[in-house]
Parts: sequence; structure tokens; C-alpha cells
Amino acid sequence: MIVLQCINIAKSFGVEPILSNIKLDIQTGERVALVGRNGAGKSTLLKIIAGQLSYDSGQVLMPKGTELGYLAQDTGLVSALSIWDEMLTVFEPLRKMESQIRAMEQQMSDPNLLADSTRYEKLLKEYDELQLTFKDRGGYQYEADIRSVLSGMNFADFDYATKISTLSGGQKTRLALAKLLLKKPELLILDEPTNHLDIETLTWLEQYLNGYKGAILIVSHDRYFLDKIVTEVVEISRTKSTKYPGNYSAYLEEKAKRYELELKQFEKQQDEVAKLQDFIQRNIVRASTTKRAQSRRKQLERMTLLDRPAGSEKSASFSFDIDKQSGNEVLRVKDLHVKYGEQTIFANLDLYVDRGESVALIGPNGAGKSTLLKALLKAIPIEDGTMRFGSNVTVGYYDQEQANLKSNKLVLHELWDDHALLPEKEIRTALGNFLFSGDDVLKPVSTLSGGEKARLALAKLMMKKANFLILDEPTNHLDLDAKEVLEAALIDYPGTLLFVSHDRYFLNRIATRMAELEDGQITNYLGDYDYYVEKKSETEQRELLKQQESNSFSETIEVQPDKQSYELEKEAKKLERQRTRRIEEIEKTIETLEASLAEHEEALCDPKIYSNHEQAQAIQQEIDEANAKIEELMEEWEELQEK
Repeated sequence: MIVLQCINIAKSFGVEPILSNIKLDIQTGERVALVGRNGAGKSTLLKIIAGQLSYDSGQVLMPKGTELGYLAQDTGLVSALSIWDEMLTVFEPLRKMESQIRAMEQQMSDPNLLADSTRYEKLLKEYDELQLTFKDRGGYQYEADIRSVLSGMNFADFDYATKISTLSGGQKTRLALAKLLLKKPELLILDEPTNHLDIETLTWLEQYLNGYKGAILIVSHDRYFLDKIVTEVVEISRTKSTKYPGNYSAYLEEKAKRYELELKQFEKQQDEVAKLQDFIQRNIVRASTTKRAQSRRKQLERMTLLDRPAGSEKSASFSFDIDKQSGNEVLRVKDLHVKYGEQTIFANLDLYVDRGESVALIGPNGAGKSTLLKALLKAIPIEDGTMRFGSNVTVGYYDQEQANLKSNKLVLHELWDDHALLPEKEIRTALGNFLFSGDDVLKPVSTLSGGEKARLALAKLMMKKANFLILDEPTNHLDLDAKEVLEAALIDYPGTLLFVSHDRYFLNRIATRMAELEDGQITNYLGDYDYYVEKKSETEQRELLKQQESNSFSETIEVQPDKQSYELEKEAKKLERQRTRRIEEIEKTIETLEASLAEHEEALCDPKIYSNHEQAQAIQQEIDEANAKIEELMEEWEELQEK
């Protein structure tokens, strides 16, 4: 079933068109990614669909009653309630139903009502129906759902009585996402949901969304995330939309194939047109060949001329170089101790980096990754330990917040002041490589967008020609094309890299070693992100196996004194497992039957089917059989639950 249809949506800001003839269809269960350059209009389209922004022409269609959930970019949850109380607001209808059930239970215990069998039977029937509805809507598990989602969103260690107003911006954003996930709308619209999430939380979110029953429309610059989640990609480029099947990697391949094919078709037609025009020109004036020339002219006039296929929009183009090579030992950190106020961030921390390495510093949010980088740069004081850079090491630093780019200087002077001896033409060329051209270089730095500041910070870093780059979240604020250009530049970089990133695609392409910072210590994994995940999983499996063997050994010792009691307990557990498995089987079967029922009932609404008596009768018989089977299974389910 289609849950959203956008037909020829157009939107302009002033005289500048942002979107034109946008087409988008989303079916139940589909996961669609919206991709395109920063400023292409992705967030604008999401706001139009969510009803937060008007549009100039076209239609946005959704079936009546479709519930839509929208999370805007960096939206923080604003609430005076505690974490737990705010999450409970999602389930207010269920909580009211629960209160109603408790009130009914009290009524049924009233001796006066028990004496009136008619009223009692009526109340009992209402109670059974309400209880069944309560169960079907998740009434017995909503508190467990809240705990599960809060844990997945990295709030497991929080006191749920904490007031939301006291939390940081990133924490409020994660809570806004958690609340939206608990609502489970039929159409979930997410604009950059991976911002402020560490790798562990990202992995949980991927698993959650893969099991989500509704449809998802998502904007994200996290390519690893898109590859795991989406089944279709819609690209917005030059105000138009183009649909591609598959995930992000499949989209890149298909886009390249389509461009190549369209270019060949265009070039083939151009050759044909040139031959026809040449024949007409040479033969139109000759009496013996003029008729053939006129025939060719009519053929040319009837042709629908193809436009040259539009290639990729202009991308940034840059590379990182070095003035001189460093020694083999680039960085040595020994027994480093850093505190924040009274809290120790890490103590006795060791880190080494050698020439040519590309070391990724990873770990959960709050582990101290950015703090460690700032300590290396002496931006914050250290309590104890030693830090030493090797011979000829020159350091270039990229700050994830572009903290030093708040000046009122013009873009041109922000770069030129650092390299005053270079001619203006060379500075403008460098800025042009980062897509600052014409009047763009005369903008004040403070007015730039996040993406523009990121590109300017990278331009400054490139001009420094340092042989040791320390990068804190370098892919933040960059669009997908800019990320790929940055990756290509860093792959060819002849110096040494130490960087923090949550972008797993970037980690796989760039890192030669993963340095995991957790509980104040670094554990090294010699490989990329996928290798790290594999090794972590192996370690966890080994630990789990050891724990199970240890538990098994303890149980064996404990049960020896009473073997008969052990056998009875074993048999009881076996029966309990069988009963639980059967309950799960019944619930799955009922779910399948109900889905089939819904399809059949929908089919009967089709005029073509209900006008065909035989077909309609056959479908009705299947509906009756499914209902009978569901009733039989429900009886068995109730008996098993009572046991």
C-alpha cells in the first residue's frame, strides 16, 4: 500500500527554484534514502511532506489516517518532564486503558455486582474485549519498550528521573529520536538521525530500523548507515528527482551506468545528425539528388534530439601535501593522566603513532577522544605523563566544531592572512578548489554555513602542508560528494594521520589501525573498522562461552546433593520451554493469518473482484477458514497461558 505520494512538487525561494517536478512514491515497509548535495533541497522536501513548509505547485498525497513522524535535523526534545515521564506520554491512550481495566477489576469484585448475573456477564465481556485490545496494542510491554529504546539510545546508565531540561543538546536530540521510535508511526521521516550518535548507538539504530514495520524516508550523510538500511535511493540534483533501486552503493553503480549509457546514446545520435546534415548540404542543390536530400531533411526534422546528459555537479578538488618528511617516530604518549574538574578522564594512558600510519581513535561518546586530541595539542592541561612528538613533525589540526572560524574576516583574508607572501591569485585558486568562487570569497566567515566552514577549515589545513594531521570528526557537515573527495585526498596523503570519526565508511577506507579508547585505556586493532568489529565479536563470544562454562560447572556442583530434585526441575524446565515455543509459534501463525485476512478483505473491496461472483466467493471462503483457524489457535493460546 502506498503511504506517501509526491506528484510534481515545486518550490522556489524568491526567484531561485529549489525543487521542480519532484516525484516520490513510498510503499509500506520501504526504506527510502533522499540524497544530494548540501543545499539541493532535501530538508526542504521533508518539511513539505511533514506539512511544515508550503509548496508552489504539485500534490502531497497520503491515505487518510496515516500517522507520520518527523525528526528535523538536530531537533532537541524540549520538555519540563523527566526522561521517564516524557517517554510515558507516548503511551497515554494505553495508560488510560490500563486504568479502565483496573477500575473494571474493582467493579467485578463488588459482591452486589456478583449477585446480578446479567450485569456481571456484560461487564466481564467488556473486560475481556478491553484486555485483548490492550494486549494487542502492546499494553503489557510498553515499559519494556521504553527501557529498550532508552538503552539503545545510550541512556541505560542514566537516572530516568533526570529532568530533560538539564541535559545537553546532543542528549536532547537522542531523546527526541527515542520518543519518535516509540510512537512507531506508519511513515517515519528522519533528517540526519545519525548526528550525535556514537558507533554503538548507530549499530543499535540500524538493527531497530531494519525490523521496523512502517515505511522510512531518511536523509543521511552516513554511507555505511544507508547501505545497511535503505532499499531505494532518490537523488535530488539540479532541482529534479531521480529514483534508483537498492542501497547507497548500488545507487552509485547504477548512476555511473546510466550516465555512460545516456552519453553513448547522445553521441550516437549526434553522429547520425552530423551525417544527415552533411548529406543535405552536399545534395540539396543537385537536381538528381535533391529529392533524397529533402527526404533526409524531413527525417532530421522528425527526430527528437537528446540533450547531453548532465554529469556530476562540480565537486571540491584538493590534495594534501607535506613540506618535509618526519622521522619514523611521530608521537609517543606514556602514562597520560587528564582530569576534567574532579573527574578523571583517563590515567596511565599510552599511545604511539609511527610515520605513514593512519590511526582511528574510536570509542563511545564521553570516552574522552576529543579531550585526548586537545591534550596532545596542549589546548588543555594534563595532570601527569609524557607526550613527545618525533623529529621534524609538523602538526595540522582540524576541529570538529571549527571553533577558530568565528571571525568577521572575509573568506579570502581568513586564508590569505596565514600565507601573506603568496599572491592573491594563488589564494583564490586554493579557495576555488573548495568551491569558493566569485563573490563567495568576499563573504564574512561568521555568515558561512556548517558545510562551508568545514570546507574553509580543510582549505586552511591543506595550505599548511603539515606532515602529521590530527582530525576531529573531519566528515561532519560535509555532503556525500565532499566526503569522497576528502577520502581520496587522505588516501594519497604522504604524511601520518590520527583522527576521530564515527563515520564507519570513512573508517574502512582510511584507517590502518583502530585505537579503541574505553574506560581510560586504549586497545589497538591492526586493521579497518570491519576487522575491528569482527575481532570484538570474537572476543565477546569467547567471554560468553567462558561464562557459560563457569555457570554450568557451578550448577553441576550445586545439584549433586539432590539428583532427584535436579531431574524434576530439568523436566519442568523442558516442559516450560516447549510451552513457550508453542506460544511463540501460535502468535506467529495468528500474525500471518491476520495479514492474509487483511489482504483478502482489501481484495473484496476491488470492483473487479466483487463483481466476479466465483472469485469473490472463493476469497470469502478463505476468510471464513482463516477466522475459524484464528479462533481455534486463540483457545489453545489461552489454555497455554493459564498453565
